[in-house]
Amino acid sequence: MKNLVIVPTYNEIENIEAIVRKVFSLEVPFDLLIVDDGSPDGTGKKIKELQNEFTTNLFLEERKGKLGLGTAYIHGFKWALAKGYDYIYEMDADFSHNPNDLVRLFKACHEDKFDVAVGSRYINGVNVVNWPIGRVLMSYFAGVYVRFITRMPIMDPTGGFICYSKEVLSTIPLDKITFVGYAFQIEMKFNAYLFKFKMTEVPIIFTDRTLGQSKMSTKIFREAVFGVVIMKVWSLFKSFKR
Repeated sequence: MKNLVIVPTYNEIENIEAIVRKVFSLEVPFDLLIVDDGSPDGTGKKIKELQNEFTTNLFLEERKGKLGLGTAYIHGFKWALAKGYDYIYEMDADFSHNPNDLVRLFKACHEDKFDVAVGSRYINGVNVVNWPIGRVLMSYFAGVYVRFITRMPIMDPTGGFICYSKEVLSTIPLDKITFVGYAFQIEMKFNAYLFKFKMTEVPIIFTDRTLGQSKMSTKIFREAVFGVVIMKVWSLFKSFKR
């Protein structure tokens, strides 16, 4: 089984070497693709240095300018499919997602035969560390709102720690994914749900970053709120057969 973890970066120099070394220390072998949006802090340069040590399993795709989380993942998904990977993972660079949980996501898909495994902050209560209560409530009730509108049975639809099988990413029309922030994560899961892929949630503990700067903004959150309604409406006029 070929596993690829996609990590989008913008100014992650404080975290990137540690995240690379941690992923490569896991019991299950994972390759890493860093999609860097021209980080001025030297994140891309650090990856190139690390490639001298990790010559066969660390890859870098550099883009010019800050083009958005969603487009970074779409870029990575297409790269992964072209290279023949079986399971493709989304993960943040800042240790808010514990790399150890990659193994649990892998087992959920490979051993338990799910097509999508979501690292879920809310499947077993609320498992978020270092977030102010306002942000926790905003995130939690965003999930309630998404489930109400879409009827998708996912407790953490905005979560960004995910394993997709290659069949899912080959089926979803990636060029038609339109959103870039929170709504991108919802749109991908909603597509997988509409195509009737088997989905599960794996409980995780989400720990807010201790190094670097958060990329969250009210603009991204607004995109999710209004984007969900748009997604639901267009889903009524499309066919989802595979």
